[in-house]
Amino acid sequence: MNDKQEKGAMQVDVALVRELAALLDDTHLTEIEVEDGDRKIRVARKAGGGAPIYAPSYAPAPAAPAAAPLAAAAAEPATPSGTMVRSPIVGTAYLSAEPGAAPFARIGAQVAAGETVLIIEAMKVMNAIAAPTSGTVKAVLVDNGQPVEFDQPLIVIE
Repeated sequence: MNDKQEKGAMQVDVALVRELAALLDDTHLTEIEVEDGDRKIRVARKAGGGAPIYAPSYAPAPAAPAAAPLAAAAAEPATPSGTMVRSPIVGTAYLSAEPGAAPFARIGAQVAAGETVLIIEAMKVMNAIAAPTSGTVKAVLVDNGQPVEFDQPLIVIE
């Protein structure tokens, strides 16, 4: 036994890695992953032009079933239809002008086009977000003080 085997190092099956790389070329896939007990082998290449780069990675197989994320996604409620107010910037959403004040828009409330429906703070600047159309607020998709991303849905107006 050599030093690597004595220390418990994983033995790489080079023939399997080459076989998986050839399979990538034959099927025009960008990555493939196989599991064998506690061993997981992933071979990937960069998408796009140029020569493919094969990068095998080894990790223990996950203990949790793969169906769990699908169940969580199915449990999320559907977003109501209507005009979606989206975040124009990355920042923190505030539903009222100050702590303890009434929110700008509540579910069921009527809003006019151009009326402020929430504020997004970005770099210590408060940015008023206006309703693009008049209508009834059907859903508020963020919590007060929640970080938001660019183009994230915030409010639904119908």
